[in-house]
Amino acid sequence: MGFLTEEEIAELVPSELLPHRTPIPTQIVSSDEYTPPPQSERQKEVEARLLAMADELGGRQGLSRRAFFQSAAGMAAGFVALNETFGAVFDASRAEAATPDMAGERAAALKDQFIMDMHTHFLRDDTRLENFVRSREAVGKAGWNPALVGKPQTLEDLKFNNYFKEIYLDSDTKIALISSSPSEIPRDWFLTNEMMIDARDRVNREAGARRMFAHAIFTPGWDGWLDHLEGSLQRKPESIKGYTVGDNTNKDEARHPWFMDDEAVTYKAYELCVKHGIKNVCVHKGLFPRATAERYPHLLAHADVHDVGKAAKDWPQLNFIIYHAGYRHAAGGRAEDGWREFAETGRVSWVSDLAEIPEKFGVRNVYADVGQLFAQSVVAEPRLAAALMGILGRGLGYDRVVWGTDAVWTGSPQWQIEALRRLEIPEDMQRQYGFTPLGAAADGPVKTAIFGGTNARLYDVDIGRRSDIGPDRDRFALIKEEYERQGPARSNLRYGYVSGAVDWSAFA
Repeated sequence: MGFLTEEEIAELVPSELLPHRTPIPTQIVSSDEYTPPPQSERQKEVEARLLAMADELGGRQGLSRRAFFQSAAGMAAGFVALNETFGAVFDASRAEAATPDMAGERAAALKDQFIMDMHTHFLRDDTRLENFVRSREAVGKAGWNPALVGKPQTLEDLKFNNYFKEIYLDSDTKIALISSSPSEIPRDWFLTNEMMIDARDRVNREAGARRMFAHAIFTPGWDGWLDHLEGSLQRKPESIKGYTVGDNTNKDEARHPWFMDDEAVTYKAYELCVKHGIKNVCVHKGLFPRATAERYPHLLAHADVHDVGKAAKDWPQLNFIIYHAGYRHAAGGRAEDGWREFAETGRVSWVSDLAEIPEKFGVRNVYADVGQLFAQSVVAEPRLAAALMGILGRGLGYDRVVWGTDAVWTGSPQWQIEALRRLEIPEDMQRQYGFTPLGAAADGPVKTAIFGGTNARLYDVDIGRRSDIGPDRDRFALIKEEYERQGPARSNLRYGYVSGAVDWSAFA
């Protein structure tokens, strides 16, 4: 199976047990599908700077570390720490971190920004991915969260309820798309197509507005796959999604990898999309570092983006949204590898290849989703995150780069939202590589398009008529307003595992 073994997991630590709930992650968190890299020396430096600011600046404000980290000033401090460690990449200052009113005013001014996160997850109740539950039980046994002590944990506790809180209450996300991952082992689908549609319908019914969209997963070449897809499309998902490696969860079981430009097989899915009025085809690409390629060499050719261009050219009536933008150096790789490759060559596998498709194939229907690409670069190697955005903007155009976070694996997406709001491509990189700036304003035209404008266009959403950002608030907006009046308690938790090399003295 593609999961880590019990022996491998024994060497890791549940990420909920980390001693410091910092507003931004200070090391890579993984699911039980791959081993996370150890905390780098510079990530340790970021963490040390952030802890020092919490003690100094938070102490002046009469706040504990945890309370400071939950505040807007604490979020600003996270990006100050990154700037001081890696060089100025983010719009953040010590003045903002030291002044709660300044930080709070900025956060309040941006809270209604339209953010459409079309790449989110939670797990089904009967999943056998029990390690997610075990890690939560460990939190209770350790006594760090009194609410969990002695309480049996379920995936409903861990996933859907937590998903709702962290997406719709703890972040500025207005619309989210629930996605899944298929497996040759039926029980190991994150969610079935039916479960995704049911979740979407339940959320939208309770909200009184369209707050959740849903994928239908398609699996070219699997037994009965076309009938299954057609049945799913009859329930009107907003888009479809596929994994060209076949089974990403259990790669040892991946018997049906496929290519996007397979005229005999995959094109039948596109025909069904046209028939049912679906115009957005999302495809998982990348997240296939060298160690994974060595373990699964037969899947390597299916993980890159060489098959995107022809499919896009042959099907101009469809939009091809490439998840993770094909970024290779994640899910077990290291951001340092991506930065080293860029510094030496000016390219990043396979993001540069994706960005060159419009010019090579004469197409304008290829889009890049930044899920995991952004999360696993922006706090580990911020200049790499800037380079990745610059590469995509230069090749695809920023109007073809779309927002996705892969939350809630990485916790509430608010830290990623703040990272993009504050990120700018350094001027030296702009000059050397011809990168277009993202713009200093958090709500400037480029960032506005990435956060929601382009996704709204792709999914036919009229932003001007959204009840969650106008005066006529929907139920979720009212719930969030009350939540904020009571004093929000963003957990800053991430869900999964970190390297076992943790400094436990920090608990003292």
